[in-house]
Amino acid sequence: MTLIGRVCSITDIIMTKEVTKKELIINIKVEPRSSRSEIVGPYGDGIKVKLTSPPVDGKANKELVNLLAKELKIPKKDIEIISGQSSKNKVVRIIGLSRIDY
Repeated sequence: MTLIGRVCSITDIIMTKEVTKKELIINIKVEPRSSRSEIVGPYGDGIKVKLTSPPVDGKANKELVNLLAKELKIPKKDIEIISGQSSKNKVVRIIGLSRIDY
């Protein structure tokens, strides 16, 4: 499947470091204040995500968690930004999901 020139699902492109059987760590490059919220595709050793929210008062972080939860069909409580809360480069932990699930 080609990812060039189209928006893709996170399930198409999970590029992660598996920590345990049911936990994923994903590197995410966030582009806040975009015209639409979407998972763009692979970016370096992770993925790139565009968000409409500004990077103010944690709004972009909250939108990122909401978008990932919706795409992965898991509860928001199972997604945690473990690094990069005030940066465009984030490391996200997803609990209850493993690379094997996809």
